[in-house]
Amino acid sequence: MRSELTAATEPRRQAHSDRGAARAQQAADDEIGGGEISTVDEAYDICERITREQARNFSWGIRLLPPTKRRALSAVYAVARRIDDIGDGELPAEEKLSQLAAARSGATDLSTHSADPVYLALSDAAQRLPIPLGAFGELVDGCEMDVTGRSYDDLDQLVGYCRCVAGSIGRLSLGVFDPPRADPALADALGVALQLTNILRDIREDLGNGRVYLPKRDLDLFDVSLATLPDGTLDPQDGRLAELVRFEAARAWGWYDRGLRLLPTLDRRSAACCAAMAGIYHELLARIARDPAIVMRGRASLPARDKLRVAALSLARVHR
Repeated sequence: MRSELTAATEPRRQAHSDRGAARAQQAADDEIGGGEISTVDEAYDICERITREQARNFSWGIRLLPPTKRRALSAVYAVARRIDDIGDGELPAEEKLSQLAAARSGATDLSTHSADPVYLALSDAAQRLPIPLGAFGELVDGCEMDVTGRSYDDLDQLVGYCRCVAGSIGRLSLGVFDPPRADPALADALGVALQLTNILRDIREDLGNGRVYLPKRDLDLFDVSLATLPDGTLDPQDGRLAELVRFEAARAWGWYDRGLRLLPTLDRRSAACCAAMAGIYHELLARIARDPAIVMRGRASLPARDKLRVAALSLARVHR
């Protein structure tokens, strides 16, 4: 399950191959030809390249920011992507945990990693903007939960996970937006909303990779035991799974209601960036709630034309 920023981020984690653990670093190495970078601008260029090539929903919003904030958020993305790719790779668990520890150090103690372009860019951004670097440690905490096979008994436990892997991204983004009256709790709530949407979107894929994020209490309440049929789709269990999906979607709406109160506190371009990504996920959740069968067949997503439409509408609302 990928975090909101990197699944964007599409704001944590679809499983992918072991090469994913080094993808962000390889992009940086390819950009500089394996040599030393000479300027902060080059470091930012690398982060923006990583964002252009690997971000999805996130890229619909980030392009609406002014250059300084766009470059800073690209640096945040590049570091978060690196952390996510470690957690989602196919290395042995012990090696993942070791690399996550190194990534935690790199993201939170930037002065000792200045030769790395993504950390160099992040260091510069953090000097210009109040980016809470400690939130990267929380993202690592969430990745470690995945690596160790953590499951969740109830909603409170799941929300704790969501706050680590997505609320952290919301708070990092808020540091880049730098509003005059920042409210990290609202950024955290919006991150939880996006992550709950991710979890519903990826039920089938996560199950195939041995991960179940839905709370055990909810599964028991609806008498659901997640399983796949011979054709690879999820067993609908006589409609009970669809009812569970709608139940979880209703919970996510509540987090959106709270989190979207962040928008009026932001300047227009930051609000447009945030609204574009949130709008895409909001629309995706609405489609899942209308037809839960789409997540039983595979990974639900919006076509590019619909993402563009939702982003444009979000931008229009912000500028009214």
